[in-house]
Amino acid sequence: MKILFVSLGCDKNLVDTEFMLGTLRDAGHTFTNDETEADVIVINSCCFINDAKEESINTILEMAEYKDKGSCKVLIVTGCLAERYRDEIIAEIPQVDVILGTNSYEEIAKAIEEVRAHTGEHYEVYKPLEGLPNVRSSRSLTTGGHYAHLKIAEGCNKNCTYCIIPHIRGRYRSVPMEELLKQARELAEQGVKELILVAQETTLYGVDLYGEKSLHKLLDALNEIPGIQWIRIMYCYPEEIYEELIQSIKKNKKVCHYLDMPIQHINNELLKRMGRRTTKEELIEKISHLKQEIPDITLRTTLISGFPGETQEMHEELMYFLNEMEFDRLGAFTYSPEEGTPAAEFPDQIDEEVKAEWRDEVMELQEEIIFDKNEEMKGRELWVMIEGKVDAENAYVGRTYRDAPDIDGYVFVNTDETLMTGDFVKVKITGAYEYDLIGEMIV
Repeated sequence: MKILFVSLGCDKNLVDTEFMLGTLRDAGHTFTNDETEADVIVINSCCFINDAKEESINTILEMAEYKDKGSCKVLIVTGCLAERYRDEIIAEIPQVDVILGTNSYEEIAKAIEEVRAHTGEHYEVYKPLEGLPNVRSSRSLTTGGHYAHLKIAEGCNKNCTYCIIPHIRGRYRSVPMEELLKQARELAEQGVKELILVAQETTLYGVDLYGEKSLHKLLDALNEIPGIQWIRIMYCYPEEIYEELIQSIKKNKKVCHYLDMPIQHINNELLKRMGRRTTKEELIEKISHLKQEIPDITLRTTLISGFPGETQEMHEELMYFLNEMEFDRLGAFTYSPEEGTPAAEFPDQIDEEVKAEWRDEVMELQEEIIFDKNEEMKGRELWVMIEGKVDAENAYVGRTYRDAPDIDGYVFVNTDETLMTGDFVKVKITGAYEYDLIGEMIV
């Protein structure tokens, strides 16, 4: 059957999508990007914040029309929204034939067979949020083939007061190291040059399996795999960053000097209300230590604006902190009250206009910081991974070790040479925009 896949949400969800695509490919199905010719439509949904929930619901409703009027015979919803709102989806959108929970996606090929054999019957699979899906197929990559995400764990134990993830993904479960190394070798054999390590939290990797934090050991092993040139680490909770990890980043040549460290805020009262496990003082100490040990490290962070109880003074405290710390990369989001989380019931909820105003002020400050940092990059020589060509110009777009795909900036590389996606070239930086750089290839 021809299958259309819509993957929403985070890169961790994308890994699940790629495993489902591999399972369906091995079962003999083909794929299409045209809704009008799809026999099966699959939506891998997200519901992390309200905007993501709305996008998922709207996408399901849009695709349900092809079940009513088009060629679609089977409509499937998987992922976080399916895990959290299974009953509501079945009741409100009867066109949906299959619901697969977050720990059940390996059942997708079987689900299609069951629905085809029993027309008109719903098919649901919800496995306990324990262990990991038993996927036997290799992944079908959707990232172009030169980079891939390696999901090293599932679930989370942190229970931040604003977050629903532990309820829809379960407790923290590490993927065994031998399985991750097997996946990484297979990806390298397919031409993948950059591995991006992801999880709800990467820094706790191995605690449940090996009794100790083992991300540094995983990095040491991944560093030895031929073909892999960059290894990037995302989603490191600051309180869990430990010395062996820092030294592993420092010594392994393939590990990018880049760390994604979401802090959410820095006011101690607000951090406590969020259920975070750091203080402002500890954050300053951690950031200073990282910069001291790895002077060329690129630090990315994420912030929430307008958490319940935040005051103008707290916001100004955050702004001062950001001006002092000068993060290389930063994303800010307005607080979204999620049903079933403690923070949604907190008093002192903030007006949406105030949330947006504070977020915009954070991002305006960050734009000034990153522009100054980019200006300082002029004259530096950096390795760049080519992502594609700029139409009608002798220029290519690429990324340095300082840039994760889809969320950070780019380098526009001027050259008369013919380059391919995934090529690594040495570039001298000659100019800067607010978030991007300009450079010339060094022959």
